[in-house]
Amino acid sequence: MSIFPKNFLWGGAVAANQCEGAYQEDGKGLSVQDVLPRGIRGSRTKLPTEENLKLEAIDFYHRYPQDIKMFAEMGFKVFRTSIAWSRIFPKGDEEQPNEAGLEFYDRVFEECRKYGIEPLVTLSHYETPLYLAETYNGWTDRRMIGFYERYVRTVFKRYRGKVKYWLTFNEINSLLHAPFMSGGIANMQGLTEQDLYQAAHHELVASALATKIGHEMMTDAMIGCMILSMPTYPLTPSPDDVIAAMDAEHRNYFYGDVHVRGKYPGYMKRYFREHGIQIQFAPEDEEILKNTVDFVSFSYYMSVCATSDPEKQKKGLGNLLGGVPNPTLKASDWGWQIDPKGLRYVLNMFYDRYQKPLFIVENGLGAVDVLNEDENGNKTVEDDYRIQYLKDHLIQVGEAIQDGVEIMGYISWGCIDVVSASTAELKKRYGYIYVDRNDDGTGTMERYKKKSFYWYQKVIESNGEVLYSEEDINLSE
Repeated sequence: MSIFPKNFLWGGAVAANQCEGAYQEDGKGLSVQDVLPRGIRGSRTKLPTEENLKLEAIDFYHRYPQDIKMFAEMGFKVFRTSIAWSRIFPKGDEEQPNEAGLEFYDRVFEECRKYGIEPLVTLSHYETPLYLAETYNGWTDRRMIGFYERYVRTVFKRYRGKVKYWLTFNEINSLLHAPFMSGGIANMQGLTEQDLYQAAHHELVASALATKIGHEMMTDAMIGCMILSMPTYPLTPSPDDVIAAMDAEHRNYFYGDVHVRGKYPGYMKRYFREHGIQIQFAPEDEEILKNTVDFVSFSYYMSVCATSDPEKQKKGLGNLLGGVPNPTLKASDWGWQIDPKGLRYVLNMFYDRYQKPLFIVENGLGAVDVLNEDENGNKTVEDDYRIQYLKDHLIQVGEAIQDGVEIMGYISWGCIDVVSASTAELKKRYGYIYVDRNDDGTGTMERYKKKSFYWYQKVIESNGEVLYSEEDINLSE
């Protein structure tokens, strides 16, 4: 008998800006991603350039029937994707939506439902329309709430009955660390912590408003928040390091606390007070924030440490939210420390704190994959390293379930190779499906099943039971 619940939602995830391509087709406007050729660490450009692999990405826009069919072959119960806001409202502040954009997602969701796959849709996945970023400076401007509300009402009305599961903002707590990508904040000159937290407030109000609207328009819908989880351990047993870790955790818990509890926590009020930050509340904000989410979803890739000792401060490679590398852990090729037990830890911490269903909506290993061809001309990737990573993490999900944590499902990131958000590369691959496209833009766009494709297929088919088998899984087709 499987440890995983009978209705456990197994699946995979992508984001529109990392897979669709077709950046100007059928009336789509530009998004912030179209001028981020080198990811969050690069500088934005004035206009899209050929360096930006996201402009064509993996051409999911034209190849979605083939890709979704392959997801169905793996046995997906759920497929997480996002709606590109600028496909629906090209500039972001129009009165009327772009019908061609709406029709595209009609087709995608209908294709999913054809195979019995539930779409899980992120409303805003680092895809703020570029016009809103440049004209209003993104979420620093309160008018963004109204533009987002119009967009949300439009897609809720259009896709009710087709989409049950919704997420409001992707990794909402990343705004302070990636203001342009996460918050559409185009003018960085003189940007203060006050500005950033005010922008975060506007997103939190917009998220709660979307939750309210969704519950009113779709009685069977489940609407969740999405947090970038990066558990922080004290670097040493020193009480000062323990407090440093607590303070770091508070910076992330803040967003989940508002989404689940409907109000600002005391520790953030203290932080604002001591740092001279005064959040401007509109009269209705306090009431809007009371519209809390149905579940808490999160990404998990790594953990970090915290210390109060300035001499030991050292930011790890790939740590978007900062943090000190854990000396006891190994790291991936991109410097992301590998910590499967940290997933069990964060599941328990979130559930103890919120007592809401949890949903793992991103987890995976970015690695350099090599496409090989056998004597029969069949091409594949022998990605045992990915299988081991995922198995180790899923074993810890099983441990958390036995701890009593209520988990809705597990969605691995980049179920098909996509352009990396953080580095804008294609060589950093996560998927079960290899896409023949390279960082120089060459390639056929052909799809090939990796060894992990058949492994995940067996995991889903057995509802996780094969994770505990001492025998190797037969991965042949």
